[in-house]
Amino acid sequence: MQSFRTEIESPFVEKDIIELEKKIRLFREGSVDEERFRSLRLARGIYGQRQQGVQMVRIKLPYGKVTSEQLLRISEVSDEYSRGRLHITTRQDIQIHYVSLDRTPQLWADLEKDDITIREACGNTVRNVTASAKAGIDVNEPFDVTPYAHATFQFFLRNPVCQEMGRKFKIAFSSSDEDTALSYIHDLGFIPKVQNGQRGFKVMLGGGLGSQPREADVLYEFLPTDKIIPVIESVLRVFDRHGERSRRLKARMKFLIKDIGLEAFVQLVEAETKALSQHTVAIDTEGFGFVLAEANVPTTVIADKEAFQHWKSLNVFPQKQDGLFAIGIKVKLGDFSTEKARKLASLIKDYAANELRFTLRQNILIRHVKAALLPHFYNELKALGFTALGYNATTDITACPGTDTCNLGIASSTGLADELERVLQTEYPQYVGNTEIAIKISGCMNACGQHNMAHIGFQGMSIRTKDKRVAPAVQVLLGGGVLGNGAGRFADKVIKLPSKQGPQALRLILDDFSENRIDDEAFLSYYDRQGQKYFYDFLVGLSNTDRLQDADFIDWGNTSKYVQEVGVGECAGVVIDLVQTLLFEAKEKLDYAKDAYDNKAYADAIYYAYTAFINGAKALLTAEDIKTNTQANIVTLFDEHFVAAEKIAHNGTFSEVVYQINKNEPTVAFAADYLSKAITFFEMIERYRKEDLIHEAGE
Repeated sequence: MQSFRTEIESPFVEKDIIELEKKIRLFREGSVDEERFRSLRLARGIYGQRQQGVQMVRIKLPYGKVTSEQLLRISEVSDEYSRGRLHITTRQDIQIHYVSLDRTPQLWADLEKDDITIREACGNTVRNVTASAKAGIDVNEPFDVTPYAHATFQFFLRNPVCQEMGRKFKIAFSSSDEDTALSYIHDLGFIPKVQNGQRGFKVMLGGGLGSQPREADVLYEFLPTDKIIPVIESVLRVFDRHGERSRRLKARMKFLIKDIGLEAFVQLVEAETKALSQHTVAIDTEGFGFVLAEANVPTTVIADKEAFQHWKSLNVFPQKQDGLFAIGIKVKLGDFSTEKARKLASLIKDYAANELRFTLRQNILIRHVKAALLPHFYNELKALGFTALGYNATTDITACPGTDTCNLGIASSTGLADELERVLQTEYPQYVGNTEIAIKISGCMNACGQHNMAHIGFQGMSIRTKDKRVAPAVQVLLGGGVLGNGAGRFADKVIKLPSKQGPQALRLILDDFSENRIDDEAFLSYYDRQGQKYFYDFLVGLSNTDRLQDADFIDWGNTSKYVQEVGVGECAGVVIDLVQTLLFEAKEKLDYAKDAYDNKAYADAIYYAYTAFINGAKALLTAEDIKTNTQANIVTLFDEHFVAAEKIAHNGTFSEVVYQINKNEPTVAFAADYLSKAITFFEMIERYRKEDLIHEAGE
């Protein structure tokens, strides 16, 4: 086994990487069940591609911030382990594709040299903490939310309360009431407020997209900043224990809140308070300033002054800091080369403040540029092809990777986006500077392209003709958008069309908007006035499948006939005894608990011990083919089938022991007692399992 000790300063990171390498080896040997290995792999940012035998690696970049050193490191890693391409996601991450699974530990080690992680970038964890790209420079912000987003990222990275939840969990921080970080579609969203001179946040809870989008509830109108981390931890504890685990499509937190109600959920959150290690967490806001490069202004000649002025009017924005500007770079579909990344890294280091941020619209925002340097930046960015007009405009279409690389893609989102952008650029140039209408595309119902919160959205589907042929299709959605201050609206499903009719649908919508809007009526007002059926009626002529041509059976961006392929398997593996795997993981959690206890991290030790209780109980329930769907359900069923049935001699009920976790403060005494009981419980169920196997063999 390779050691990364000479390369990595943090022992926690080194342990993580060595564990990944070990689990890959055990998986290759068939000693680790594929499903359990997938869970570990995803929690380390390694995601199976549509193409078998290679992986997508997601690099976790809190609130999208990157320094020049980090951007160079990411570029080196992409060149070494992938194909020299970078993809910006709608959660401000970077993805690289076509990576060998066996090389991922060293890839991770290389990234960590510049403090970059892939830990918890995928999987049932707290995903990348996002924030408005203008945070810290926004002229409308009450204060910079960056330190609070950063503190949240740090506190919950590797935190035992959020390592193996039923589903992923998303957190966002908006910089102002404009809500550009989209708090209303997040599990937890934060909007900064100042009340009586005190900083705090409006907190939104339980939003989400997908096939059943839900607008978030208001959890707090105002929560002081030192309470946000304790509240997040309490919410995560409740979600971990009560969230659905067997029905994946019902496992997001929005469904838990829908099932039990907001009031009951809040009561469960409040019941966790006693168990928290800290009831207030003061967040340090120092160290989040910036230092401008001390560079002379290069002699610059602008060849096309009109084009330069046009670029400045659409892609350059004044910061709240006098005399400084931010430059928006429209990155088509979020894809760019490492060659361009390296030149950007040099630019921000030599002439700005050594920082850029990837945005939620899959773009790049360069910050802290002096006015005198704008001509130099324009020429340099123009040479890179990075001065395309329309940053955050209608022509700046958001799209997920779709069928390019994603296992779940049904139709091509990137190919359609390419064609729609071409239509807009050539036929509707007035929309190059329009930021009032957003177009978004997803390759399936999961909404990674955020199609159902767009003014005009497209969702990839398939359509069957009378003669049973299958063609790529899109659902057209209209009327979504951000309203601000935690409110938003979701688009209506209007009509399903063959994909090749998508561009014509866009033309008809924009033409009708131009002809029938009243004065300067906003698109959403126009949509509401006309109504959903109005749009169905003038688009329905495009939905006919009786006269489809051969070209209609070839998806956008493709040359071969469309074949619907959903859920292509990831890596092959040998399925082994899931019960033994659960017992192994319970023992592993006990080892983590002991380490945490020895390091005086008592709250962590208690939570690891709690997880060991749960995994151990689930192992015996699984052995008897008893289905479970939540951790709370596991506790109840174990009492019913093992304790009450006297199959296991247990002092009191299992629930009484396990639920001590939220009835006690995380003191050293309670941690020691709880861990001791977890060890005793594990030894008991291990004996029971061995005796049960002997009995089965005898029969």
